[in-house]
Amino acid sequence: MVGVTSETAHEPRSLPVESTSRGVRVTWWYTASAIVFFELILVLTWTATLVQGGLRTGPALALMVGGVIWCASTLPILLAYRHRSGEPAAVQWRTVLLPVLTSVAYGVLAFSLSGLWLLLVVPLAQALQLLDWPRTIRMRMVLGVTALLVCLWVLDANAVVAGSVDIASGYFPVGFISAALPVMTVLSLWWWDVLIALDRARVSEARLAATQERLSVATDVHDLQGHHLQVIALQLELTERLLRSDPDAALEQLRAARVSVDEARQGTRDLATRFRSVPLRDELANARDLLRAAGIAAETVVGADAHGAPASVFGPVIRETTTNVLRHGGGRHSTLRLERVGELWRYEISNDTDAAPASPTPAPLPSREGTGLDGLARRAEEVGGAVEIVRGETEFTVIVTVPVAEDTAR
Repeated sequence: MVGVTSETAHEPRSLPVESTSRGVRVTWWYTASAIVFFELILVLTWTATLVQGGLRTGPALALMVGGVIWCASTLPILLAYRHRSGEPAAVQWRTVLLPVLTSVAYGVLAFSLSGLWLLLVVPLAQALQLLDWPRTIRMRMVLGVTALLVCLWVLDANAVVAGSVDIASGYFPVGFISAALPVMTVLSLWWWDVLIALDRARVSEARLAATQERLSVATDVHDLQGHHLQVIALQLELTERLLRSDPDAALEQLRAARVSVDEARQGTRDLATRFRSVPLRDELANARDLLRAAGIAAETVVGADAHGAPASVFGPVIRETTTNVLRHGGGRHSTLRLERVGELWRYEISNDTDAAPASPTPAPLPSREGTGLDGLARRAEEVGGAVEIVRGETEFTVIVTVPVAEDTAR
């Protein structure tokens, strides 16, 4: 299992929407649902107002059904907008042409039934607002469309539908909602753009942190190896000069070169150990973020003195058990806990699972759990600890305990 930082470092340069976090994707569906809900409210308001003004049942039903079809036709435009780039050539007319034509057809239908110019223009105006326009064009369009709808609202204020349907008394809410729909739509899409920009900034920041870490490692390795290699080169050069005139001194320089080689190897191992050693709080935070990225609601509980726990033991344990939850958990929630209980360090990870229920009492580690948990058991036994598995009706728990005295001795 690799760390979260390493995974982030290998992400593609351009961040597609599919690679965003689960919370961002859910927010998109909230945004799209809100826009469609605005449209449905507008259709219902139109129909109710015209019915109160005397519109017959047949035309009213046609107006409502047509409105539902129009609202459904905007979904492909919304899905296309989800992958927007904001470039001038970003509008894919092959994808959005049918929804735009549907909006035009519904506007003609609504105008023929009501005689209101506002109802003729609003469906097409809404479809155009959902297209992937560059920012400057979008701003001009929403201002122009809103001004046009307000003018049509005033023009139709005293309209009479079909010569006998008078809706002048109830036309204010219809006109207001119709004129405000483009603005509400653009504000919702603007919120989605801001959210995507923040998510991309988060990924870019993580990628930058990984790049800085790699540069730091490269610099340390260069300084360490460059120094020792230079010393070894000088010692070998001196050995070559002394080999004929003073063999004993040449031999001494060879021994010094060998010591420099050992120091270089030891320095490299120490450097690798330093970068591999991650504080347990960071290990738990990385595990939590990894589980959340996989769609699992994860939370951590860390004791105040958890920094004293043996990182060499619990670090691999946290990584292995997190991988076990990702591969075999099958649940939607997980809890990771590290704390000191008496003279024991206790790490516990639990997740809900759909596995068949069994006895909720602790059981010895069975061999069929796989080499991963077997390896955890061997690692814990090496320091006098133990691994327990608790199977509940709806929860699976792995508990690893390590004596505090063993950690102090080590």
